[in-house]
Amino acid sequence: MAAVRTYHHPDVEEIALPRVLFALSEPLRLTMVRILSERGEVDSLELGPDLPRSTLTHHTSLLRESGVVFVRAEGRKCLIRLRTEDLDARFPGLLRTVLAGYEDEGATGAAGGAA
Repeated sequence: MAAVRTYHHPDVEEIALPRVLFALSEPLRLTMVRILSERGEVDSLELGPDLPRSTLTHHTSLLRESGVVFVRAEGRKCLIRLRTEDLDARFPGLLRTVLAGYEDEGATGAAGGAA
């Protein structure tokens, strides 16, 4: 019988703003967070179906260790969800603001920055 995978997650009071901001500063991880905000809990493979497994594991681990996501094993799947309530308790409105800015940047980025 295979061992059950377990993951360490920081307690709410251990979630640090610099680590969260670092985790959200990388475009690929920010895209993963956007997907999670839209879909809820997903299999990790849905966050980067074209990525090498090692790259996907690196980015999801960084999100987990920073306190942005919660990861759990279910059979062969690795299910991931945002820690929205925990992040809102620690830094009210941060996640919503970052995601709104990310969506706005995508819309204005297509315009080529014309002023």
